[in-house]
Amino acid sequence: MIDKINALLQEVGNLRASNAEEIETLRIKYLSKKGEISSLMNDFRTVAADQKREVGQHLNKLKEAAQDKINELKAGFEQANTADADIDLTRTAYPIELGTRHPLSIVKKEICDIFGRLGFSIAEGPEIEDDWHVFSSLNFAEDHPARDMQDTFFIQHNPDVLLRTHTSSVQTRVMEKQEPPIRIICPGRVYRNEAISYRAHCFFHQVEALYIDKNVSFADLKQALLFFAKEMFSADTKIRLRPSYFPFTEPSAEMDISCNICGGKGCPFCKGTGWVEILGCGMVDPNVLENCGIDSKVYSGFALGMGIERITNLKYQVKDLRMFSENDIRFLKQFKSAN
Repeated sequence: MIDKINALLQEVGNLRASNAEEIETLRIKYLSKKGEISSLMNDFRTVAADQKREVGQHLNKLKEAAQDKINELKAGFEQANTADADIDLTRTAYPIELGTRHPLSIVKKEICDIFGRLGFSIAEGPEIEDDWHVFSSLNFAEDHPARDMQDTFFIQHNPDVLLRTHTSSVQTRVMEKQEPPIRIICPGRVYRNEAISYRAHCFFHQVEALYIDKNVSFADLKQALLFFAKEMFSADTKIRLRPSYFPFTEPSAEMDISCNICGGKGCPFCKGTGWVEILGCGMVDPNVLENCGIDSKVYSGFALGMGIERITNLKYQVKDLRMFSENDIRFLKQFKSAN
């Protein structure tokens, strides 16, 4: 009888089924009241007393193996059915169309790559900041308009906690912790309390650069700006610097590039001037260096900042800023070739 049980045990181990009906047929054959194992149980009564223990152990092993095998077949069949149920028959045929990178991400990466070739490394910081890192350390006067509730998003009416209005706050954090030389570029999202229109938004993206070392001059800044403009737009791009004012740089300037649409001849995009403004820059004010623990008598530096949306507008002639945040797939698909 033990030989018969072992033969049946081997048979159970090799059971296969391709559907629920076949599984049920196997269950009835081996585990029902009139099945193979029940028949062996009936024959167990005729086994000699001295063999009952050994035969009984083999029978229990066979019954457990048969039950486990049937359960295994059921589980495998149910899992296959579940996988089939997850198939969405309304989806488009394979291969699935790949998405595209956002135009702002494309331009941000290109800007970072250009400054990376000049030795700048990427630095990042928090978007929720304090007054010191956003304003005070950067030489903003107490009555500066940027501190007004009408211009800045403050957190729960706390005048010391706000959404950063520029990524210059990352520069001050780096200057506080790192000794010169410092050569960083700071990309990130910033917030300002402005009415949303085709030319302005309450949030946008900036890239700012900072270089602090001994004997850094305005000539170094100009060469970095010229390199960036030619790499970003074209080798024929010209730049011009106009005097300006920023609390954290002195002297300060705004940079224009020759219009990349008309080549500087004058068109509606550049309002007939042949020039388009793209960024602000200047030499870091000695007060800012001192506020951050850097000796302004030993070190000097330059800083510059630009809006990524502005550069993207110039590069791809996108006329409405709101399109960058609406996630219209028709608009985003246009940048597939730019990936």
